[in-house]
Amino acid sequence: MRALHEVSDVLQRNIHRIEEITANSWQSRTLYALAACRTAKLGGHIDKCNNGKCNHIHISYNSCRNRHCPKCQGHKQQQWIESREKELINVPYYHVVFTIPATLNQIALYAPDKLYGLLFKTAWSVIKGFADNPKFLGAKTGMISILHTWGQNLSLHPHIHCIVPGGGITQNNKWKQAKGKGKFLFPVKAMSKVFRARLTEHLRKEMDLPDSLYKELFAKQWVVYCKRPFYGPAQIIEYIGRYTHRVAISNHRIQSIENEKVSFTAKDYRHGGKKYLVSLTDQEFIRRFSQHILPKGFPKIRYYGILSNTSKGKIIPILQDQLGKFNLPERPRVKHHICPVCKTGELITIMTFKGGRDPPSPKRLLALAQKLIQNKK
Repeated sequence: MRALHEVSDVLQRNIHRIEEITANSWQSRTLYALAACRTAKLGGHIDKCNNGKCNHIHISYNSCRNRHCPKCQGHKQQQWIESREKELINVPYYHVVFTIPATLNQIALYAPDKLYGLLFKTAWSVIKGFADNPKFLGAKTGMISILHTWGQNLSLHPHIHCIVPGGGITQNNKWKQAKGKGKFLFPVKAMSKVFRARLTEHLRKEMDLPDSLYKELFAKQWVVYCKRPFYGPAQIIEYIGRYTHRVAISNHRIQSIENEKVSFTAKDYRHGGKKYLVSLTDQEFIRRFSQHILPKGFPKIRYYGILSNTSKGKIIPILQDQLGKFNLPERPRVKHHICPVCKTGELITIMTFKGGRDPPSPKRLLALAQKLIQNKK
């Protein structure tokens, strides 16, 4: 079901001042792409239903395919889930979240690639270090990590969601279960302290920051969450799959865009996920949204250890032989080219058209399509 209001609606009516609001040209280019998504500016194609009793003509505009666009992520997300399901091993998986204090938000604004890169690096070093330690596991493990930078009200809140299997592979290629007996992966309080120490150390080595900042970082409690494993690997892949291609805000959360203000729903997780309404001016909404646009080419999903692209092709089959493959339910095939009017005919593309600054109107496109159909008779 299409959302009543969209991020692109807000961007389109503020298109003349996007460059005034954004911090750099990359953010501006991204927002221009989102504003043009599925509009005539990007061109598109015209389909005709092959059901003789229907013959409906349907105009489709091209997508921007930008990873920050709320309208372009559903298909990519499903593809990711299906690819990861093929790599599952029949063991518990844990959902681990690494968060950093708001003290580092200013660094996230002016050097996001540096800070977020260190966040990934440190999170994996913590998981790897605890897994390597015989006291906690004594085996090689893996991790899939996804970067998020936002809170529910679009504030800056960088954190990493991780999928970690509940164990690892030993030197003689045998699976070794984690010692938490399904209740926990590693001690979260110890992980939090190690995470704080290591990230602070990396910042000291790689960034020129005042000493007062480090004192402030060590004065705060850092938080690492580790949720108990789901009932099966498929469930946690589905769950974490929601995070992979999520953007700062979905269109369905937007409730109103009247009077140059944007009102949207948010959840207060400190009070049981209770919903409340956030209302921002257009300018503040765009400013907050744009600070979650990642640097060009920065990978937001990363794979480590036995789940890395270089290792999983060899290790996953060994573990699936030992532990058995996880039997996944068959997914119903979604037919994307069925006519939305008659629900039985198939849409066949009869022409494509280009976009640009002066794209053809829907009326003009329908006229061209009708003429093309008449000429083919």
